[in-house]
Amino acid sequence: MFRSDGAGALGRKADLRLARPDVGGRSTVYGLKGAVACEHPQAALSGIRALEAGGTAADACVAMAACMAVLAPMTTGMGGDAFLLHYDAETGEVTGGDGSGRAPKAADAKKLRDAGLREMPERGGLSVTVPGAVRLWEDAARRLGRLPLAELLEPARRYAEEGFPVADVVARYWSVAVELLGRNEAASRAFLPGGAAPVAGETMRLPDMAATLERIIEGGADAFYGGEVASRIVRSVGEEGGFLSVEDLEDHETLWVDSISTDYRGVTVHELPPPGQGIAAIELLNILEGFDAAGFDPLSAERVHHEVEAKKLAFRDLFEKVGDPDFSHVPTEELVSKSYAAKLRREIDPNRASVANHGPALGDDTTYLCAVDAEGNGCSFINSVYMGFGSGVVAGGTGVALQNRGHSFRLIPGHPNELAPGKRPLHTIIPGLATKDGGLYATFGNMGGPMQPQGHAQVVSNLMDHGLSAQEAVDHPRHFHDHLDDTLLVEGRLPEAEVEKLRRMGHNVEVGSDYIIPVGGAQVIVVGENGVRSAGSDPRKDGCALAQ
Repeated sequence: MFRSDGAGALGRKADLRLARPDVGGRSTVYGLKGAVACEHPQAALSGIRALEAGGTAADACVAMAACMAVLAPMTTGMGGDAFLLHYDAETGEVTGGDGSGRAPKAADAKKLRDAGLREMPERGGLSVTVPGAVRLWEDAARRLGRLPLAELLEPARRYAEEGFPVADVVARYWSVAVELLGRNEAASRAFLPGGAAPVAGETMRLPDMAATLERIIEGGADAFYGGEVASRIVRSVGEEGGFLSVEDLEDHETLWVDSISTDYRGVTVHELPPPGQGIAAIELLNILEGFDAAGFDPLSAERVHHEVEAKKLAFRDLFEKVGDPDFSHVPTEELVSKSYAAKLRREIDPNRASVANHGPALGDDTTYLCAVDAEGNGCSFINSVYMGFGSGVVAGGTGVALQNRGHSFRLIPGHPNELAPGKRPLHTIIPGLATKDGGLYATFGNMGGPMQPQGHAQVVSNLMDHGLSAQEAVDHPRHFHDHLDDTLLVEGRLPEAEVEKLRRMGHNVEVGSDYIIPVGGAQVIVVGENGVRSAGSDPRKDGCALAQ
């Protein structure tokens, strides 16, 4: 018997070699072939099964994303947008898939201003933009995968039809959406069985969603963007005051784009270009590169201070200069340059917090997942309905909760992110990917609205500056600076002395529990020089990492 005093059968005091390798209670998952990391175990399992069936990393991500649409419908789904970054092991190329939907062609910022609105509504029909996820699922499978879309969607359809036990964190998200869902008859009928949110461990069935997935399995993405499903989406949005048309849906296309990137401590970090906020993550890393980040203790006030001050500068540009480049000039080349970062770096006082620029509220309900396959292809994938259950509008009979991505548009005349017909809004959801010497180094992401660029920088620094393992990198205490009230939220594991030091620097610090949702949920897969895949999944969420 092993006694708590450490002097039992092992015959010695407690030895650190006998402790868990990672303080969050999870070990890094290792594999020689494929690996996946996702926010839900059943979704992760579908990704591994896609790899075992001969699929690619992209196939695995599509299968997981579709399952998450069922298993966590408040965060993601067919009514939302999706993005991906893909590394091709044969060519070494990194490709971006932009699955963001546009504002309806009938959208009119002046008309809304004349009606007395000063900002976009948070919920309802006016907040709905074209959902881009389903088209990206199909395009990713065709362009980057080997398995038919129907095979990839079947596990999700089966969960929706036959039922699934609701996970712990998902149940908490569901419970806070009862009032919102109750405003819309179709939403209440689809997601509040018996008038209440399901509790953890309760079996939930989503028959309308199963029927919609069946339509897509039979007819591809066109069955979503046209026909009966599209008609029901348009009708439901119109009934809630929105302007979405069937033509808006039929015209939607995935954009394939080049990544933007920067070198950081020997790796090249890739992000998607505007209108996403990946540009802020790159700007943040470029600023931090000029400091001795590796010299900061990973749990020190100095580390947190410099990351927060760099974030404030990056987000100032994000809110003032970034929008849809199809509609206005975004100085992307300048913003991601090292020389510009050096200029910004001089604004940081190493001992004193600056005052943050206030910006708009940004949604934070998202799912991030990633995969690496046996050939070495990597896919970083993110899917979201923006805020919990999006607009609160559900297309009757489809089980599709429509995103409220239009809420992130501005109604300020001439602003880069001003609402306009056919325009893409400033986008919060960003997948991350890193290469090293031309090979894949990591797929990573950290969901959570404005936390995402902050999380990307913190996770990359954990890996590159502090030498943490994949699991340690996602488990390590994170912090979130909220631009709405200039509050710095830290986790309870940050030492009290460091918290007090931050307060003396002028930060408005709030201390949460040891693991808090506002710092997001991260997933990481690192490919070692020996080819071993090391995967970590955030204990702040329900998911796990799996490997072959």
